[in-house]
Amino acid sequence: MKYLVVVAFIAILASLASALFFMMRRGRSDKDDRAKGNHMAKALAVRVGLSIVLFLCLLLAWKLGYIQPTGLPASR
Repeated sequence: MKYLVVVAFIAILASLASALFFMMRRGRSDKDDRAKGNHMAKALAVRVGLSIVLFLCLLLAWKLGYIQPTGLPASR
């Protein structure tokens, strides 16, 4: 389970880096700027999708008992 989370975080960071690359790249014309914006929006949409899938997988793993919460103990 730990490896799955690490791989998901790496994929999320790679998608974020891809969006940064498309944002910083210079275009020669307005058409290039529009394409740059589309690529950046797709990369950010992939990042959001990966984050949601990771969150849902963690919830499912907790519900099925694959992972256990180890937070602070409940006190009065």
